[in-house]
Amino acid sequence: MESTRDRILTSATEMMRNGAERLSVRAVAAHAGVGASTLRHYFPTQRDLINAALTATYDAAMPDERIRDTSVPPRERLRECLWRLLEPFDATEKAFEVWQSLFRTFPGADTTPDARAGYEVIVAQAERRVGAWLAILEAEGALAPGDTARRTHLLLTVVDGLSIERAFPHRADYLEQQAATLAFAVDAVFDVADSPR
Repeated sequence: MESTRDRILTSATEMMRNGAERLSVRAVAAHAGVGASTLRHYFPTQRDLINAALTATYDAAMPDERIRDTSVPPRERLRECLWRLLEPFDATEKAFEVWQSLFRTFPGADTTPDARAGYEVIVAQAERRVGAWLAILEAEGALAPGDTARRTHLLLTVVDGLSIERAFPHRADYLEQQAATLAFAVDAVFDVADSPR
């Protein structure tokens, strides 16, 4: 049976996925079938609720199982996991709309403090996840030990660039081009020895 906290989190993530502009405590509490004071017990501030919902949404979109599947070559596992960052919830056909929506929400001088804080949660989750993938590959001996932070930054910079491409009109073969670019970045992480800064 789902706990009260999980029910609240499920309601918040469902509302976010369905395009809720703002997660108000009252709206989420009503959707979860609990009182506002109950919600506040688990999530004292609206920011706590939003951060937890963003983290849960991110974790649902980016499962880790594939990185541990040693029947698949390590480079391919890492490439597939990174590809999931570009296609959360298997939304290949909706990638254009998803990325346009993200770019409307987060950048710009008029971005709200809440939107900036939400973006920071997403970035921290991406860094944590990619760093964990690299650590798994290092631990199994598939990837030489190195500067995980630098490698993570390289891979996420490439993913960011590819996500920008998805937000704009693109060529018919863009998915093949993006896959090749991502594979090139993964090869760089495996093949280029870390050099001193």
